[in-house]
Amino acid sequence: MTDTLTVWADRFWEDLQPTPGRLNSSLRIVLSTVLALVLIMALRMPQAALGLYFIFLIGRDSPSISVRSGFFSLLALIASVTTVLAVVSLTDNDPAVRLLSVSIVSFLAGMLMLSTTVTVLASTWGFIYCLLITFWETQASPDFIVKQSLYVVGTVAIGIGCAVAVEYVFGNKHPAEELQKQRLMRYEALERMFRLYAQGAPKEQIGPAVIAVSRLAAAGQNGMMHLYNIIVDRAIDPGSLPIGTRVRITMLAQLMDVAAAFGMQNPAIEDEEIRRRCEHIATLTEDLTRGIMPADELRFREPQAGTGLLDRVDQNLHAILTMPLEPVEKDKELAALPSSKVSIFIPGAFWRKETVTFALKISLCATICYIIVRAVAWPGISTAVITVLISGLSTSGAIKQKLIFRLAGSAIGGLILGLGATIFLFPHMDSITALVLLVGGVAMLAAWWAAGRQFGYVGLQIAFSFYLVAFEGFSASTELAPARDRFIGILLALVVMAFVFDLLWPVRTVTAMRAALASMLQSEAKFLRLSTTGARSDELLKQANTLRDQIGKTMASIRTLNDTVEYEFGVDIAQHKRSGEAILGAALTSVAFFWNQFAVLHRSEDHDFVAQPQLIAMRARMAEGLEKMSISVAQKKNFEEEFPSDVLDPDILGSSRYGEYARNSIGRYEELERIVETLRVLI
Repeated sequence: MTDTLTVWADRFWEDLQPTPGRLNSSLRIVLSTVLALVLIMALRMPQAALGLYFIFLIGRDSPSISVRSGFFSLLALIASVTTVLAVVSLTDNDPAVRLLSVSIVSFLAGMLMLSTTVTVLASTWGFIYCLLITFWETQASPDFIVKQSLYVVGTVAIGIGCAVAVEYVFGNKHPAEELQKQRLMRYEALERMFRLYAQGAPKEQIGPAVIAVSRLAAAGQNGMMHLYNIIVDRAIDPGSLPIGTRVRITMLAQLMDVAAAFGMQNPAIEDEEIRRRCEHIATLTEDLTRGIMPADELRFREPQAGTGLLDRVDQNLHAILTMPLEPVEKDKELAALPSSKVSIFIPGAFWRKETVTFALKISLCATICYIIVRAVAWPGISTAVITVLISGLSTSGAIKQKLIFRLAGSAIGGLILGLGATIFLFPHMDSITALVLLVGGVAMLAAWWAAGRQFGYVGLQIAFSFYLVAFEGFSASTELAPARDRFIGILLALVVMAFVFDLLWPVRTVTAMRAALASMLQSEAKFLRLSTTGARSDELLKQANTLRDQIGKTMASIRTLNDTVEYEFGVDIAQHKRSGEAILGAALTSVAFFWNQFAVLHRSEDHDFVAQPQLIAMRARMAEGLEKMSISVAQKKNFEEEFPSDVLDPDILGSSRYGEYARNSIGRYEELERIVETLRVLI
């Protein structure tokens, strides 16, 4: 027990350590919060808690802090007000219709959450609607309620406007250059550590190199992904970034994780064979740092089979090296596809079983909370309904992890900070200066905490709970009852969500990972079928880009889910971890296979690869195999192997034009088959 607590304490301390860009990001959130607070108080806008929390919501859960995400948030706000007024006016404010509307709106919000690329649109519309509909439960006049509803739109708009303005003034002006710097920094750290291992350096020299790799591993992919999202949201020139930058970020972050674990377990190495392998890894990472393409015999060399940490380093590095390395000067979109060229709706996602199930869970939780609040006639705990929508409509981690983090964040933000400030500080505060200092301090704590990779969700819940509990009106609250009621509302929502998500309708994390991998394989099969027509048109390219965007986001989601496997209680954690790692490895191989196809078939100068009959037949055969593999992954069944080489003449394999593409395609496909086959016997 003591050892477990020590491990978690060490992980928590490591998660709070400074990482590249963390301080700047936190300070920008604090500045946005202070500006928004002053404006909201000066203009006497109600619901200050929502306006301030939206600064975190826009910055963390949406694609990036940008005009695009802010614009969609405002659209969702206007849609929420319009929907509420329409429901109330058309049904004469019927209580039964209000209850039914909460169920329907929360269900639709959940559906949109998983079927669109702009998740902030769904979450904003859902929880603002549930907030505004509760206004009509009061005995206030309709005119007053309508004005209050419009004020809410204004309050949240102030928060969004301040966040966007601060981001554009103080945010990174050259995100492509900064992202490339972050990538190279990681490869250099890896090269330095493995070179020292290869040279047999003493642990005194290896120690600092291991710490450097561990610090960068602890940063995860969020910081690099944020820079990437700025590039795609603002359609910035990606510069020298490589093909498939989004998936490369996820691959590199995973490589850093396993390399850091290897370093922490090996203070020094005496075994000559391991030193040789470390030298090989150091040489490859040095080539990646310098932008040099390794020789084919090194690049496509099959990694050693095994589950050891060094084996996993080798396997992850192999997945990165099998990605296409050609320069992107002729087609910058191969590096980063502007978000304006990606459809808002994910094809086929709206009617997936997983989407409908998630929406039903959210709707059930919101409905139960709404009924309880009305049944006990305790309007002060109405925060339960919007807590369900804000906490449930989020992309952060697995359900059990989120439940634990919500409880911790609510206790710190609502009980300790919120109620503590109400009891001990607010009675002695008589100016906005004191309020600004307090809120700014809490915002800094929450923002720094939220920037962590492992415990970041706690930071979001600290901010959310503190704002809901602490803000009653336009001055510091001196009454305990409103703060107490809001905190009880938050706890009610957490209990209901724990019951529905974890007891009534549980989904194991590895099950969700299998579903995500199966979805990725299906998307890759769809892409290959697009290329079997032999035609090239703007519509086909649009569909291909949509699939590419979907595959990249699914890859990032699988890695995030893998981080949360250890929160599965009451099961064999060791087996679940092994399954999670195997699924993640299959996803890395799968996405590398996809990009080797996409990079060739996307370029107009390589149209003959699309039209060549034997290559069309090869891709059709691989598409059939991918569909079989997706079924095997989801249902843990055997699948019949496909042999795409059977449709190729020896002349094609030996062709100077098509040979390398055909051989590499078959090699990567067969490698993927072998990895997927191993998943059948795992949990």
